[in-house]
Amino acid sequence: MSNRKVLRRAKIKRRIRKKVFGTSTIPRLSVFRSNKQIYAQLIDDLTGKTIASSGSLKNNDATKGNKIDQASVVGKNIADKAKESGIESVVFDRNGYLYHGRVKSLAESAREGGLKF
Repeated sequence: MSNRKVLRRAKIKRRIRKKVFGTSTIPRLSVFRSNKQIYAQLIDDLTGKTIASSGSLKNNDATKGNKIDQASVVGKNIADKAKESGIESVVFDRNGYLYHGRVKSLAESAREGGLKF
């Protein structure tokens, strides 16, 4: 990955994080995307704790299909975990990634799972 690409994403990430803040009632849904996997966390920024997390690495359902399908499974999984914790709405943090492809698939499946953002 080129240095310019890393700096560009860091700049976008800072711009997003200035506006996005999660609480215990409305946590931040943060997405991390690597080349092979995708992860999602529900974070309470007041206490700095992770409420729930899900990823495609250890999820058996998410290992099947292409990467967009894996992201969809992770989105449904994080929505289910949020419902178990009593959370209905979140603030979406795309973490500097474009709202496209795997990030979009994760967000849409989380919405279908019942999360509001």
